[in-house]
Amino acid sequence: MTKTLPLFLAQQAAAPGAQSPGGFPWQIMAIYGLIAAGFYFIFIAPQKKKQKEHDRMLGTLGNGDEVITTGGIYGVITSVKSDRFVLRISDNNTKIEVGKGFVQTVVAKADGEKSK
Repeated sequence: MTKTLPLFLAQQAAAPGAQSPGGFPWQIMAIYGLIAAGFYFIFIAPQKKKQKEHDRMLGTLGNGDEVITTGGIYGVITSVKSDRFVLRISDNNTKIEVGKGFVQTVVAKADGEKSK
């Protein structure tokens, strides 16, 4: 009884100088690199830009600015503390303290300038 080699083994045996398939070719690494770069430019870079703009906006807030919190509360800043704002939220002088990160949008600046 004779044993026969499968076709792909016979082809490799017939061409001793041929390169065997396998390994980790540089083309696959290039494709993964392009995918990673695409994710960075689509998701990460715009989010970083938005966060920088929000931080800049929080740095410019002061007394008298009208803001909206992430919870949807409209208020006027009456005091600025190191980590929070004190907001007046009603005409009868009701005040709340809100963390600086929870201010979402500026409605109007104290000098009358309207926000975007």
